This record gives sequence, structure tokens and C-alpha cells, in this order.
Amino acid sequence: MGIQVQSVEAGTPAAKLGIQSGDVLLAVGRNPLNDMLDYEFYTSSPRFEMTVCREGQTRTLQVRKDQYEPFGCDFKTYLIDKQHSCANHCMFCFIDQLPQGMRPALYFKDDDERLSFLFGNYITLTNLSPHEVERIGHMHISPINISVHTTNPELRVRMMANKRAGETLAYLKQFAEAGIEMNCQLVLCRGINDGEELRRTLDDLCQLHESILSIAAVPSGVTRYRKGLYPLTPYDRETAAQTLNILEEYGRRCVKEYGTRLIYPGDEWYLAAERPVPEGDFYEEYAQLENGVGMWRLYRDEFLGALAHSRTGRRIRRMDVVTGTLAAPLIQEMMEALHGRHPSVKVTVHPIRNNFFGGNISVAGLVTGTDIIDQCKGKLTSDVLGVPEVMLRDEQDRFLDDVTVEQLAEALGVRVKILPVAGAENLRAILEG
Repeated sequence: MGIQVQSVEAGTPAAKLGIQSGDVLLAVGRNPLNDMLDYEFYTSSPRFEMTVCREGQTRTLQVRKDQYEPFGCDFKTYLIDKQHSCANHCMFCFIDQLPQGMRPALYFKDDDERLSFLFGNYITLTNLSPHEVERIGHMHISPINISVHTTNPELRVRMMANKRAGETLAYLKQFAEAGIEMNCQLVLCRGINDGEELRRTLDDLCQLHESILSIAAVPSGVTRYRKGLYPLTPYDRETAAQTLNILEEYGRRCVKEYGTRLIYPGDEWYLAAERPVPEGDFYEEYAQLENGVGMWRLYRDEFLGALAHSRTGRRIRRMDVVTGTLAAPLIQEMMEALHGRHPSVKVTVHPIRNNFFGGNISVAGLVTGTDIIDQCKGKLTSDVLGVPEVMLRDEQDRFLDDVTVEQLAEALGVRVKILPVAGAENLRAILEG
């Protein structure tokens, strides 16, 4: 098959060997090159043979370079071949609950083991080919992030609407035997994979504790766009508390038996159950922070730690900030603490109800520009509006509903300041104005 070079960086080993745009890299040694993972892995060595094809003529090049020095080729797409899409139809899939008319990219469901290794994405295992499973072991791609949800094969097939969902659970043990470390995710649906099914899943995963770095459990999100989808019921205070009891019970058991908590409930469980969020040492190394687990505690500790060391003085400043309803009590508490240390700084917090998605969606990352405009117009106390960066796409210019930062600023007549998520950086951004 091979991979076609689009360009070559000057001064790199590829350029020195005469590789040109249009050349096709066929193999390194006896290993065929099919995508970015093959390319990055096999060209990391300091010495290797590369088979290259140019206009139908094949030649073999002897490569000599520093260990891990980039070979120097660029390709049409980052992954070189197409991104692997999800073949499941999970009953809790958030993308299936999006309204029509949003950016096309938002509707793409990725399920690509290469992105799991490169960027920490979660995969379900259901579209892995035998070659890809073997490659993960051969290349020792570790850690890999896996959406497990349940270890009951029949239930997993039902929840994910994929006949392979049950049989691919065997990959967990296969990866463990190959020395591959794993982070696992459980999206829990009320009355379906919680309760005794959750206990079964945790029992099964704990048997692989030497290879599993962490297990996160989060509640399924339910929007108002579920017409024709499985009728999920959001967790309430009682059912959230029941689920949290199981997760904490198993976590304590893991601490006692393995010396690590291993199982980390998402922050939403504590807030829904109206219980205090655990202290920082509960989360150990914050292994599931990218999944939003422990974010509440880490933000609070970092913010207050930085606040205690901030210099007092004349800082006359007024500012408005927006957040989701889930984080609003925490942000309000932090802004009051800020005012206590810097009395001339006054920040007004605006909790934004998620009318756009509705349902039980309350996290800041899913707040839209439309809802901010509707709920803040005529209510702001300053000419500066702080917006958490998690509400925007990576380029920090556009909300989920395609409203731009410029449109938001114009609609509300303010200057918009993008606020970092990390507590200390968030404080610094507010104090700097």
C-alpha cells in the first residue's frame, strides 16, 4: 500500500536522502507502512532500511540518524489514511442527541486506536481488526484508553447496538497479557449498567488491576433531542447516591488491597448526590482529569493556593463571568474568596442554564453563545465578560452553536476575556484584567 509524501522538511534525514514530494514510502525493513502510527514507530530508530517508490521504480535507502530524530516527511493528513469512525449506536451517545444544523465536524464519531495513543481519545474496541490488535501489542502502544461501560457481553451488545461489543471484551485480557496499560471509562445509564451490573463490571476490571491504571465512572448525559432514541432517565439525588456508594466502596477496597484507589467517580455524582467533593489526595495523580474527574477539587485547591500568595494592593476592577449551573456554586465561592482578599475586585457570576441542549446538561463545556446572550443581556455589571475556555473550540473563537466570540461581544456590548480552566491561571487572568 505505502504512504505518499506531500512535502519534505529541509535539512532532515529524508531531505538528505533525496526523498521528494510524490514519493511513496513502502516499508521500513520488512514492516509495511500504512499510516502515521507505522511511520512514527518504525522511523524512530537510528538505523533502518526504507523501501521507496518513485514513478514505478522501487529503491532501498539506508537511513542513519539520531534516535527519535524526526525523519522529515509530511503527508496530506495527520493520520495519513482516513480517521476511523465509530461503528456503534450506543443508547447514551451524546452525538446522537445533537440538534440539526450544527458544524459538520461535531457529528463525526471517532473510534480510532491511534488517537487513543496520540491524544488520549477513548475507543470501544469494536472496530479493531486482528492486525490492529496485534500491532498494539507489537508496538507496545501504552497506555490505551478504553470505553468499557460494562463487562457483561450481552449487556454491552445491547447498550452499544453492535454484535461485536461483547466478544471484543476479550481484548482487555489480551492487552494485559501483552503488558499494555489501560485507562477505562464507564458511562452509566440509570437502571441499565449500574447497581449489580456495575458491581460485576468493577469485579471483572479489578482482576486486571496490575494493567489498569484507572477507572472513571460518569453519568450519561441526556439532552432534549432524544426523539426516537432509547428512553434514558437522568439520575436524581437518591440514585446518584446509590451509585456513588458502590463506586466509593470498591475504591476503598482497591486502596486496601492494591495500594491505589483505581476507581474514580466523576464530579457529577457528588454534586447530584449533594455530597462534598473529596479532598485532593482522594484523586491521587488525577489520572482521569481529562475526563473531568477531580476537576472541581483541583480547580478549587489551585485557585485558593494562588490567591493566598497573591499580592494585595489597589486593584479596582469589576468583571462578569459565565459558567454552567453545575460549576456555579464553586465559581461563586471562589469569587467571594477573591473579593475577601482583594476588596476592590468584584466579579459577578452568571450561571447559564443550558436551554440549547436541555435535559440534564449542566457542565460549562456545553454552554452555547446563544444561551449566554439570552440570559446575560441587560444583566451585566461591567464591560468585561469572562468566558471559560472550555466553552470554545480549540481555536478559542467559536461556541458549539457556531456563535463567535466577536458576535457575543457585539451582542452584549462588552469585551470578552477567555479564562483558563486551571485555578491559578484563572485567578491570574482575572486579576490582570
